[in-house]
Amino acid sequence: MSATVTPSAPTPVKAPDLKRPRLPRWAPLLVAAGALALGALLGLALGWGPVPMVLVAGVAYVVLLPLWSLVVENRRAAVDRLMTSLVWSAFAIALVPLVSLIYTVIVKGAPQVSGTFLTYSMFRTSLDQPVGIYHALMGTVIITLGAAVISVPIGIFAAIYIVEYGGKGKLARAITFLVDVMTGIPSIVAGLFAFALWILLFGPAARAGFGGSIALSLLMIPIVVRATEEMLRLVPNDLREASYALGVPKWRTIAKVVLPTALGGIVTGVTLSIARVVGETAPLLLIAGLTTRTNLNPFDGRMTTLPVLIFTQNANPGIPPAGGGDPPGVLVAWGGAFVLIVIVMVLNLAARLIGKYFAPKTGH
Repeated sequence: MSATVTPSAPTPVKAPDLKRPRLPRWAPLLVAAGALALGALLGLALGWGPVPMVLVAGVAYVVLLPLWSLVVENRRAAVDRLMTSLVWSAFAIALVPLVSLIYTVIVKGAPQVSGTFLTYSMFRTSLDQPVGIYHALMGTVIITLGAAVISVPIGIFAAIYIVEYGGKGKLARAITFLVDVMTGIPSIVAGLFAFALWILLFGPAARAGFGGSIALSLLMIPIVVRATEEMLRLVPNDLREASYALGVPKWRTIAKVVLPTALGGIVTGVTLSIARVVGETAPLLLIAGLTTRTNLNPFDGRMTTLPVLIFTQNANPGIPPAGGGDPPGVLVAWGGAFVLIVIVMVLNLAARLIGKYFAPKTGH
């Protein structure tokens, strides 16, 4: 006679508690206010300046908020709040020099900008004639435009070869390696190369704006190549294969399908490369030279750009006014710096707008 074994009832599993306490939404603001109060109290008691007060308040915020979260919530939430605080702190630290730079340039440079400042050159025909940056502004536009004319076709065609034709071949890998090397070369090296090439062709006394365009193109080409290459690789292969299936040749597929699809990113990369080189000084000091006159011919004569003007005016500021204040050269340098920053900001905004406008439209 066999004994019957009755199976035991399964042990009930306790459901996880999903209703954990959470800090209120205003908890970060409360901790920030407390941290600022702590930094202010310590600063007043110890005679600190505003910078140590802010640093103490930041450290207190990063420490106190995760501790409060650890007590009320759990370890995971505390770690999340700690990392979020560290990320925002790093962002704030990185923003401080940028805001300080822009504020200083606006405060000191904006008052110098006027119609006269933008339409007169540094060349004087009388002692009472006002001076301005017109010659440097036109030189910047002409030299940068010449660099773009040289760099954009070379960069785009090189990227097309790397992505569409070269594949994993030796030549494509060699071009990619050289582009990566050129991306990291100092601007003065590019200027020395262009200067050596220019004097070999036209003599040691030759100076021209087009030589500066050649120097800047050495800095622009790697940026254009890398930006175009990345955009071309983002184009889906399905588009290429669909075009090939319809009997369209490869070159026409690239011109009519691939390039229009990647046009937004390519234009953005080109615009950012222009913004990158428009502030270069060292190459242009060597090959484009310095002049106080307005020269609109890039192939003959010296041509000044805004960065070169800012450098030379700051290096030779002139005699300060009798009543005190900055020398006239320093004022011109601040005004030129303000105009240059505005140009760079406009180029960056244009790159964003162009990229958004030419981006492929998505639909359902």
